[in-house]
Amino acid sequence: MITVVSPKHALHNPPHEFYDGRLIPPYESPARVDMIVAAIERAGLGPLLPPREFGVAPLHAVHESAYLEYLESAYERWVAAGGNPAAVLPSTLAVRWMSQPCLHPLVAPGYYCFDLSAPIAAGTYQAARASADTALTGAALLLEGQPLAYALCRPPGHHAGTDLYGGYCYLNNAAIAAAYLAAPGERVAILDIDFHHGNGTQQIFYQRADVLFVSIHADPAREYPYFSGYAGERGAGAGLGYTLNFPLEARVDDVRYLAVLDRALAAIAEHAPRFLVLSAGFDTYGGDPIGDLALTSAAYPAIGRRVAALGLPTLVVQEGGYAVEALGENAAGLLRGLAPGA
Repeated sequence: MITVVSPKHALHNPPHEFYDGRLIPPYESPARVDMIVAAIERAGLGPLLPPREFGVAPLHAVHESAYLEYLESAYERWVAAGGNPAAVLPSTLAVRWMSQPCLHPLVAPGYYCFDLSAPIAAGTYQAARASADTALTGAALLLEGQPLAYALCRPPGHHAGTDLYGGYCYLNNAAIAAAYLAAPGERVAILDIDFHHGNGTQQIFYQRADVLFVSIHADPAREYPYFSGYAGERGAGAGLGYTLNFPLEARVDDVRYLAVLDRALAAIAEHAPRFLVLSAGFDTYGGDPIGDLALTSAAYPAIGRRVAALGLPTLVVQEGGYAVEALGENAAGLLRGLAPGA
């Protein structure tokens, strides 16, 4: 099994995030990747390779041009205009009918983000580009015949929409990879097992029939992102029926989770995709500081075995998971389940 990881992930290291009404040190830290890499090496799960460079064209297949231009220059323009050089963190958000873009460097962030959990620091754009290249490299490996690849992406991506960032996410790595895999005319499925609903991934593919989006996540009636991820959201237009959400109650255990997973996998099998993209978050773990499910570490190898039983070339894309001490072993457990012979 090949793991793709970039050292550039560490360039994204903002000093704080706004969580629960407070400025706190970020849960989404560089230590997350370090813990996963160490666990992969201990487990002997195969080589670690750096990503290839793909340029911006695959990003434009998912994200709007103006948004990508904003991300590239946001930090420099913010600082030049007098913003705090620690990080870009807007004070006003454009919501609902407040939809006119404002190009002032101190105001534009509020047009392109939907929460305050994703500050942009000096190295954020470079890290996000490397993270997208990491996912694209994994997708390319699948197209070249590899049955399984792990894109150890950081920053994560599944909350980023066509022109919005938030929830620690700037570029939607899983969506970029899925669109790349679908470009030759293939059918692709995305299974999102992060604790939080992948609202950005859903939005990107909501009106498309070539990419099935299936998500198992905490009920948004009580958990972030609150405004997306309900069972009644099924897609629109050509994409009607190609979105499937499984919202979960609090304190779900291994048995209950795996039963829901079996339903999700049955829907994917019915879709008959050529490739599977697995948005893998480990904030479903019972010890996660910002989750409220009750999965044990034993759940992740079981999840991997069930996903592997689909028999599909699979790209695992790293999303959340903030119980740092357990994160590496939980990620390695999923990978062992996916590739028992690795």
